Amino acid sequence: MIKKIIRALALRYGIGKRLYLKLCNPRNSEYVEYLRKYGKLYSIGENCAINRDAKILDPEYTRIGNNVCLSSCTLVGHDGSISVLNRAYNKKLDSVGKIDIKDNVFIGINAIVLPGVTIGPNAIVAAGAVVTRDVPPNTIVGGVPAREIGKLDEYVLRLESKSKALPWYSLIESRQGAFDPKLEDSLKRLRVEHFYGG
Repeated sequence: MIKKIIRALALRYGIGKRLYLKLCNPRNSEYVEYLRKYGKLYSIGENCAINRDAKILDPEYTRIGNNVCLSSCTLVGHDGSISVLNRAYNKKLDSVGKIDIKDNVFIGINAIVLPGVTIGPNAIVAAGAVVTRDVPPNTIVGGVPAREIGKLDEYVLRLESKSKALPWYSLIESRQGAFDPKLEDSLKRLRVEHFYGG
């Protein structure tokens, strides 16, 4: 009952975010709807998934396209050193920038995207990458600082070939979307048997 009240307050009025995230454990798609209403982002497209622990430090400067997945990453739209530099050099400096994530982008766990960056469309940012400059379309980047490590269309072809060779591929073909609760137990069982020999 309490969870229902907290969820309703958060989704209807935008209050109690911490309790909502902690107690209600919203799915990524539900959290996107919360952010769409109350997250103050410049915009969020359709069919997006954002982990609850993704950090969007300057939402007003962040635009997210369609079919974007943000894992537990950090998007930073400002240079935090400015206040120190202003005092140390007796200056009036400012350093902010937009983060523009185009359509069909995945950003991995612990990746950091810095100000002034455009990503994609059709791009992957690998786990742990630090993105300091634009990521061109159809590109996979990784490392610190992030650099190109592959082309997305080539990666998709390799994954398709690898997937078709899996013993559970018939289940993958029949499932609805990327997660189908009706098939997940069977998929896990078959994967564990394959990995560890039964």
